Amino acid sequence: MNARPRLVLASGSPRRLALLAQAGIEPEALLPADIDETPERGELPRRLAQRLAQQKLLAADARRKITGEYDGTYLLAADTVVAVGRRILPKPETSDEAADCLRLLSGRAHRVYTGIALMTPKGGVRARLVETRVRFKRLSREELDAYIASREWQGKAGGYAIQGLAGTFVIKLVGSYTNVVGLPLAETVALLAGERYPVLQRWGHPA
Repeated sequence: MNARPRLVLASGSPRRLALLAQAGIEPEALLPADIDETPERGELPRRLAQRLAQQKLLAADARRKITGEYDGTYLLAADTVVAVGRRILPKPETSDEAADCLRLLSGRAHRVYTGIALMTPKGGVRARLVETRVRFKRLSREELDAYIASREWQGKAGGYAIQGLAGTFVIKLVGSYTNVVGLPLAETVALLAGERYPVLQRWGHPA
């Protein structure tokens, strides 16, 4: 009898973990990849999301090869980038940086890109890029100050979390909602299923 295929997530993000759980997927382990996420000179947002996802994948693969503990597993990595035009927004580390992001997003449209990279048990690599368009309402000073005080922006691309309080800022969304949260589920499940990971196997046999 064949062992159930195992999946390792190259991320420590609780949001990505929760999204996978929503699809009935429970990773065997988490291998967060510590890489330099600084954009290259002139790098476009979509290219950055693709490059960082693949770099995270390779970094996590190198980690698991050291121990050999997760050989023969599927390895999944992703990276999300928020941009206004060609301008890439950071993951703010200070309230001032977060406020700058929100002022830029206020009353205008932006794009969210997530690069997905998957390594199969045999070492093959497949990748996808997903884009979602989002428009914020014009934020009042009181809304901006209150959101900064909430601290929800910490560690979030573009300085906001759509699944939290910032969901009240969104007046239009075109594309994948889960992409904006951090992992586009339809595309991720399709990528896994295309490489014979049994995504649907547990749907009829919940834990």
